[in-house]
Amino acid sequence: MLTKNINFKNFRIKKFNKKIKRDLNVLLHQNNEVLKSLGTEYKNNYNKKIISKFKKHTPIRIIGMGGSILGAEAIYYFLKNKIKKNFYFNNNLQPKVNYFNIKKESLNLIVSKSGNTLETISNCNVIIKNKDKNIFITENRKSYLHLLSEKLKAEVVHHNNFIGGRYSVLSEVGMLPAELMGLKVSKFRQLNNLIKNKTFINSLIISVNNTLFFLKQKKFNSIILNYDESSESLFKWYQQLIAESLGKKGKGILPIISTMPKDNHSVMQLYLDGPKNNFFTFFNVKAKKSNQINNSSILSSFSYLKNKDLGKILLSQKLATEKVFLKRNIPFRSFEVVNRDEKTLGELFCFFILETILLGRSLNVNPYDQPSVELIKKETKKILL
Repeated sequence: MLTKNINFKNFRIKKFNKKIKRDLNVLLHQNNEVLKSLGTEYKNNYNKKIISKFKKHTPIRIIGMGGSILGAEAIYYFLKNKIKKNFYFNNNLQPKVNYFNIKKESLNLIVSKSGNTLETISNCNVIIKNKDKNIFITENRKSYLHLLSEKLKAEVVHHNNFIGGRYSVLSEVGMLPAELMGLKVSKFRQLNNLIKNKTFINSLIISVNNTLFFLKQKKFNSIILNYDESSESLFKWYQQLIAESLGKKGKGILPIISTMPKDNHSVMQLYLDGPKNNFFTFFNVKAKKSNQINNSSILSSFSYLKNKDLGKILLSQKLATEKVFLKRNIPFRSFEVVNRDEKTLGELFCFFILETILLGRSLNVNPYDQPSVELIKKETKKILL
């Protein structure tokens, strides 16, 4: 087990790398704002007055791009069974799209670290109406969105200058939406407990070491076999985290999300018999409630489905796929979530963020910047001028 909330099977090669352990110890003793946000000592840049003022408001729109919105979206869909409010996410730019024209007064939560994100500014211009209430999360500087917040007399929460968007999920960027969802923020920040957990630390180090080994073997595709539909947004967050943090200097990992078991009928043939340039992560959540098969409607040729539920069938497909991967010597690790709650999700966020930073250190790339993306922003501006 990774923790009592997460069953974990690591890659078969279980070599412990002392250098990665030293890197982790150095990282944990640095004055690192990202890591601070994962622990209990982090102080949010908002107060309870904002929560009490808007806690009964529904529905809520969140407007942002990339790391400014993916974390909140991951939280909402992973824990939707606990959330009574409706949230809508404007996370892309489309020529004509449903902007969730809600007839009653809306609450918009607009998130952009720089305050100058082109897509977010464009969406705000189309979506925000005079009657709406607005909260802006942005850096404390005279950006476009900061000036807009003043014009609209909106609430402003200052984005931590030292935490980039994709690492901001447990800062105010993710936790303010989480509180508005009615979730318990204190349960998300699990780093203090996890660094005392030897099983967690050892699993993390072995996973990082194996990933580095795969990269040396020219396996650059990290394929997530996701058996939990509610976790799709979690892995979109993870996809950005890995790709944007490590894709530098001709290095990096391409994260690919595969929806299971649907993809058994499309790309699984390639995974099994195609190029051997992939390594895999299985992910599922233990079903507490599931639709039961109607025994009276099952024909005798499929009698083995009698007394089964959809959760059992889904799990059987996952276990069967793992067995085939073992026989084919295809590298994989496996996460199974036992409890779907804030604490478990916080543990997953911590694992993936620590893993990414440690990989960056080992690959000698800066995991916190994204210099090449700026080129597209500059070229887009030139075309629009």
